[in-house]
Amino acid sequence: MPALNRRTFVSSLLALGGAPLVARAQSRPDTLRIVIGYPPGGSADIISRKLAERLGGGRFAAQVNVENKPGAAGRIAVDEVRKAAADGSVLLLTPASVMTMYPHVYRQLSYDPFVDLAPVSAVAATGFALSVGPRVPAAVATVEDFARWCRANPAMAQCGNVGAGSMPHFMAILLGQELRTELTHVPYRGGPAAVQAVAAGEVSAALTTESAARPLAQGGRLRVLATTGGDRSPFLPQAPTFREQGLPRLTQREWFGVFAPARTPAAVVQAVADGLRAAVAEGDVRETWARSALHAESNTPAQLAAAMRSEHEFWGPLVKASGFTPES
Repeated sequence: MPALNRRTFVSSLLALGGAPLVARAQSRPDTLRIVIGYPPGGSADIISRKLAERLGGGRFAAQVNVENKPGAAGRIAVDEVRKAAADGSVLLLTPASVMTMYPHVYRQLSYDPFVDLAPVSAVAATGFALSVGPRVPAAVATVEDFARWCRANPAMAQCGNVGAGSMPHFMAILLGQELRTELTHVPYRGGPAAVQAVAAGEVSAALTTESAARPLAQGGRLRVLATTGGDRSPFLPQAPTFREQGLPRLTQREWFGVFAPARTPAAVVQAVADGLRAAVAEGDVRETWARSALHAESNTPAQLAAAMRSEHEFWGPLVKASGFTPES
């Protein structure tokens, strides 16, 4: 039998219906690195370590390592992965805002999210919750009630969040626009600090992730008036959505996606996406996500690319209209 070169071998497998085998042969690194731009303990770290566990041991790679590269609000990790080998051995796990909102928030980025990285799949998402505390009368039970109260008490029309330029910051700006009420932005170092301030009566309200609001809401220390997303959150089921209350633009959630370096072969990207979809479907993975108030999600590379473009176009006009000055 004559020797087969790589092209002939791959063509022969495809002719025999061997596309999955080709993808596996091309995309199984001995060691896979998942790079995240945040320190241990946060949502990105929890997600990446569970995925590493499910993808390792030969399921996708012999060994999967998580590398925390915190700094520059997640941008350092993106920069590292965009320069990595495009062979499926290095992946980026990042929240959506780093890819879709940062081009509007920073004057200069070292990366172009639509050129330098290949979308693979979403793996999780977090919704946002509007919480109020003791500064807001108990009679305020809906978002419209909150709007009326804010207009009557402009000095207390405040909304805490995790800092200027973040997705919760612009969600709060969008909320004020939709309610025709100016909300004073009050930044905190993280969602837990913001909701603690609400519960302590230091600030009237906060717009944070569901995971930040859930413990204090369950303990009765704050009230959740609304959550984002198309349906009620299983983590805060008593709270109606913004959409239910007549605010359909406030449906945005922060998804976490996996990306490969640009020019990674399509077969490799698809193989990684298949592995991630299988992992996210597993019960123990979903249970891990649920403990952190994370919604399990997966999609195709094309669907993730479309979601990126849609959210990038959504946030651009809002950031510009807000008067926010892009950072360097």
